[in-house]
Amino acid sequence: MIENLDPKQAWALLQDNPAAVLIDVRTAIEHGFVGHPPQAIHVAWKEFPGMQLNTAFVEQVQQHAPDKSAPILLLCRSGVRSVDAAKALEAAGYQHLVNILEGFEGPLDEHKHRGTLGGWRFHGLPWEQS
Repeated sequence: MIENLDPKQAWALLQDNPAAVLIDVRTAIEHGFVGHPPQAIHVAWKEFPGMQLNTAFVEQVQQHAPDKSAPILLLCRSGVRSVDAAKALEAAGYQHLVNILEGFEGPLDEHKHRGTLGGWRFHGLPWEQS
């Protein structure tokens, strides 16, 4: 089963559980230029050009998170790609998967801008750019 936590709840879990691993599933460009939580490990679910599925995603996550019972938190832009990534990890035997609702940038507002209604940055959680 995949758990859903908002960004503040996810941050609290990361602080409270040293075994927890945060995987940023966005593209390399998003991770580096838009920003990411400082402890996030980047493993793209899809990548440019063409947003092609990373067929080595599960194997790459396993390199960073070999303990399939540890909490694995998944972050994308708005909380959509991270669900698909979590499903792939669930199929590979991971037992404690967490989708971070709202993602890093949150949903689109009425002006089609992100970051004004939710997301990791919106909630004032730590982040950095590469």
